[in-house]
Amino acid sequence: MTVSATTNTTPTPSVYQSLTNPTTTTSTTATDDAQTRFLTLLTTQLKNQDPMNPVDSAQTTSQLAQISTVDGITQLNATMKTLMGSYQSSQTLQAAALVGQQVLVDGNQMRLQGGMAIGGFNLAAPADNVSISIRDSNNIEVANETLSNQDSGVHSFAWDGTTSNGATAADGTYTMTITATKGTDAITSTAEEMATVTGVANGDSGVSITAGRFNKLGLSDIRSII
Repeated sequence: MTVSATTNTTPTPSVYQSLTNPTTTTSTTATDDAQTRFLTLLTTQLKNQDPMNPVDSAQTTSQLAQISTVDGITQLNATMKTLMGSYQSSQTLQAAALVGQQVLVDGNQMRLQGGMAIGGFNLAAPADNVSISIRDSNNIEVANETLSNQDSGVHSFAWDGTTSNGATAADGTYTMTITATKGTDAITSTAEEMATVTGVANGDSGVSITAGRFNKLGLSDIRSII
């Protein structure tokens, strides 16, 4: 069993998604109508004010500031909507380039075929020892390997199908369990499953990816490209 380090190439997820919610977007036309009504009412109020009790200038200024704030928010929403459209288009093109690529995602399965299976693990911190336990469909351990001095981050490894007793495992689906330690302390670790990207879709919630047995993965779910 051999191990090689990889670099997580996952794009940063969008932090602007909540700003594109249609329920929070006010149309420019609606705001223009509100401005027109406000100015009409204000003009009428000023024309018909009581000379002995004129309209409070502070109140008028406050009302003007409020309508200006609404207009500013509307323009900001329109700008953000345009930016999000460009961002999603860029994400779609980026994701489309992944079709046919093998990637690592969170998962504990590995497929042995023709004497080769690829798996991986993600370490939250450097580890002195990383134990990889491979089990068959009956949850019986067929192979176990301990790797030393592994850095934090995503790593991939290859299993040639050789079992602990020197036999050759049959082709099929196996599961892996990762245990990592540094000294006597446990290190948080996650098993990573290899999957081939087969499709990309762009929906209301953004770009989604189909890879192996996984549907609707986000770009942030891809830990590494093999």
